[in-house]
Amino acid sequence: MEPLAPVILTTMRAIWKGAVSFGLVSVPVKLYAATESHDVSFRQVHAKDGGRIKYQRICSIDGEEVPYADIAKGYETEDGEMVILSDDDLAELPSASSREIAVEKFVPSDQIDPMLFEKSYYLEPEKTGAKPYALLRQALLDADRMAVVTVAIRNRTSIAVLRVKDDVIVLQTMMWPDEIRTPDFSVETGEVKPAEVKMATMLVETLAGDFDPAEFEDDYAGAVESLVKAKVEGGEVKRTPTSTKSSGEVVDLLAALQRSVDAAKTARGESSSSDEKPARKAAAKKAPAKKTAAKKAPAKKAAAKKSTTKKAAAKKAS
Repeated sequence: MEPLAPVILTTMRAIWKGAVSFGLVSVPVKLYAATESHDVSFRQVHAKDGGRIKYQRICSIDGEEVPYADIAKGYETEDGEMVILSDDDLAELPSASSREIAVEKFVPSDQIDPMLFEKSYYLEPEKTGAKPYALLRQALLDADRMAVVTVAIRNRTSIAVLRVKDDVIVLQTMMWPDEIRTPDFSVETGEVKPAEVKMATMLVETLAGDFDPAEFEDDYAGAVESLVKAKVEGGEVKRTPTSTKSSGEVVDLLAALQRSVDAAKTARGESSSSDEKPARKAAAKKAPAKKTAAKKAPAKKAAAKKSTTKKAAAKKAS
């Protein structure tokens, strides 16, 4: 039997540890996510200044914000009633904490509809499981079958299959049968002429080939990246001091101190170092607006907003 090739997954972190069991054989393994999404994602921001939009947990009945400690799990019935489940209720549910990948049967590979497949994971053997891992891998290859298994990942029991890809055993979780929808429409086709079928067959043969995923690329993601790069190079960037790569709620301490200093200087009638140049530009653009007295009032209000409330009130009183 061919020796097991070393499986090196240094850039991944195991999300689950357990064992594959088939018959009396047990294979201790680690589970790694086999895929990652590179889909383009956007943030919802304020168009004026680029600040990220925050969402609050508001109760739909009393309109109050709800802290995490007061949030429970609820199950909505078909007639709209809400059943609240406590931690004790959830503890009584069937346990899904087993660390076993139990092989139920080995089935022909072509019997499973790809529509059932959900998520993919790599299985890496522990040091003590290298030999039985190689045994299972070779058995799956020789029989040209998949192993149907049951497994509990992240408190959810799923059916899954084990198959071999590039000398590594892959676990693919599947949807439950009742999660696959049946189309509620019928497809009506007209009469297909033999000449049309022949022409369609010729088209299929013309475009026939082997599948190579490397031939395809995400044009949308590339276009977004190019667009963003062009805007950055052109200076079209909203530099918001409080925005971060994580949650947007973490405030840059240095930036917060600088804003505090600038606010204090503004209150004393001094120009801040960070706002001096932008202020001149803004004043130059607003110069034509000085012709009418009606437009001076909003300018005073804007200045008042930039200063602290107490000191602004003191100035007006004087």
